[in-house]
Amino acid sequence: MSVGPTHGLADPRGYEPPQSIPAAEELGRIHFVGIGGVGMAPVARIAAERGLPVSGSDIKRTATIDALRAAGALIRIGQAPENLDGVDTVVATTGVRPDNVEFVEAMRRGLRIIHRATALAALMVGRTAVLVAGTHGKTTTTSMLAVALDVLGLDPSYAIGGEIGASGVSGHAGGGAVFVAEADESDGTFRHYEPDIAVVTNVELDHTDYFGSLDDVHKAFVSFVDRLKPGGLLVVCADDPGAVAVGRVAQDTGLRVVWYGENAAVPGQPSRAGRPEGEQTVDYRIEGVELVGGAARFDIRAKATGMVHHLRLGVPGRHNAANGTAAFAVLDALGTDLNRAPDALAAFHGARRRMDFKGEAGGVRVYDDYMHHPTEIAATLAAFRALAGDGRLIVAFQPQRYTRARTFLREYGPRLGAADAVVVLEVYPGSGEDPIEGVTGAVIAGDIPLPPDRVVFEPDSAAVPARLVAWARPGDLIVTAGAGDVTSLGAKILDLLAAGDGAASPEPAGAEAGSDS
Repeated sequence: MSVGPTHGLADPRGYEPPQSIPAAEELGRIHFVGIGGVGMAPVARIAAERGLPVSGSDIKRTATIDALRAAGALIRIGQAPENLDGVDTVVATTGVRPDNVEFVEAMRRGLRIIHRATALAALMVGRTAVLVAGTHGKTTTTSMLAVALDVLGLDPSYAIGGEIGASGVSGHAGGGAVFVAEADESDGTFRHYEPDIAVVTNVELDHTDYFGSLDDVHKAFVSFVDRLKPGGLLVVCADDPGAVAVGRVAQDTGLRVVWYGENAAVPGQPSRAGRPEGEQTVDYRIEGVELVGGAARFDIRAKATGMVHHLRLGVPGRHNAANGTAAFAVLDALGTDLNRAPDALAAFHGARRRMDFKGEAGGVRVYDDYMHHPTEIAATLAAFRALAGDGRLIVAFQPQRYTRARTFLREYGPRLGAADAVVVLEVYPGSGEDPIEGVTGAVIAGDIPLPPDRVVFEPDSAAVPARLVAWARPGDLIVTAGAGDVTSLGAKILDLLAAGDGAASPEPAGAEAGSDS
């Protein structure tokens, strides 16, 4: 359970899945190192809302820190050994360095040190745990489920790697029996969970600072699935080859699997035992997808009943039809009223940084999105293209992490060619990363198949808003895209658009659209 001296945080592989998961109430006073982080904050919030003694530290005060304090957490700005006085359990992530002053002090005192994923697993003890995993789509699918379950009156607990648009909250301790959480594969620690229901939306190579190959990713997902509780259920997308490969292994080991997707049948392949697989029809088939403005309309045909369920999601994109169908399958597995499920799912209107509407000025709409993987770029730009209608699609793209950009360097450009005009920023480095020779936004810009006057490499992020606005005209749609600080440019873009038009329409409450990774 605890991390010993030979399992430093510099190597995330040192965090082995715990042999047994204690209830969170057994952890005593819990201290979060870097409590305001996107992964830490929802876990700390849930613990605080449950009435557990929670403390934490971070390097600066933010709105997230203020919200956690309001929830009951004792938080100090700045990290120091004395912050651990009275603490029983220290929670850290793989991003915390082994020479961090609080980590070193926790080791010296012999305190229990656990990974964030183990802390979240402890909070799930005694509840029906639904874990959503996948290279793309997990934030949106988890958010959809949280909103739908709440609408259905089940008051779920949830932990999400992004804020639900309407509430601005990423974690909540509900009073109901269901706990829904996003299972992040980036450092392999999603193997710490013990789900009752697991979802795998897709499996592709990403996070190449941790995974050396697609085979490594596959093995990690298989390990995650192997943690299903006895009698548990795996929900798998039949349209994604990587997800199918994981699902086939799960079936071969006797796990209960249901499939969803636009494919009528699950692609066949030999099982791990060498037996040929016969054709298998999907359990929840997506039919008749229509993308209308900011919505996705489609039908789900349920194999078990033969019934067809009509859905209209409040978020655009064919990929969101798949995310919604995964959520529908989980709602069915939980025994909810499927006659009410379509309306419950329609109540979801997006997550922050997932097709996130920032405002409109001068007749130009501005959105922000987290897309940072070539597959995400292709799917999300297709959704934005439908949303733009007769207007042009103008994109500012910031690649994130040199290790990821090195792997996909020549794949970004062709996907970005789906836009009408693109500004490419310089690579936004990951924590502790050094630049890699030859890995630069200039290479990506050179690969975009658009006229030269519609592609710009701009390493000065401060100059990007003016570049975008110079291209824009009424009816167009501007997107800031990437997992780095490009998200901060939306307000400046709107200011410049407003200065040229005389008025701006700010982001209305709850008006976000959504999609994912």
